[in-house]
Amino acid sequence: MSALPLNLDSDVVSLPMPRLQPATLEEALQRRCSTRTFLPDPLSLEEVSGVLWAAFGVNRPETGGRTAPSARGWQEMLVYAVLPEGTWRYDAHAHRLELVKAEDLRAATGLQDYVGSAPLNLVYVADFERMHDVRDEDRVFLAGVDSGCIAENVYLYCAGAGLATVVRALIDRRHLAQALNLKPTQRIALAQSIGRIGLIH
Repeated sequence: MSALPLNLDSDVVSLPMPRLQPATLEEALQRRCSTRTFLPDPLSLEEVSGVLWAAFGVNRPETGGRTAPSARGWQEMLVYAVLPEGTWRYDAHAHRLELVKAEDLRAATGLQDYVGSAPLNLVYVADFERMHDVRDEDRVFLAGVDSGCIAENVYLYCAGAGLATVVRALIDRRHLAQALNLKPTQRIALAQSIGRIGLIH
């Protein structure tokens, strides 16, 4: 069953409000681990909503503050959600998904075999146009730090929600950038696979 029905009239999927998990921070830290084996079962819209909000959602609406820090408050990171039904860009302020491509691009998000069948792959993209008054090499470094903070948020959320995840840097960035129609100033930092814990043989 499809978790995200395509709305070809608006190309937008509104996400339900995220439900916070009851696990304590200590419990989430104890459970936090990398998993590379996922069941093929799709995530629910509520689970996708929770993962995305934890990643880089708005937690202080009055200021637009996010769940993860960003250097100099640039908020330069863009989060793409790659699912079997298509690929969306996460609009944190509206808490919704905006359709990028109505095709399955999961296999393009990494070079390991499992990424093509993981129910959800997140791609973290730095928009260098938002990073002002900084050297080029520092843009790359700071975007890496910011994407790492986002990835750890996802780890902790998944640990609390009973989901599996692994962050990845082994990516054909040129191929994936073309698939996502990225601009030359937008650079892929990391990707992260999410799903239900599968059996390990």
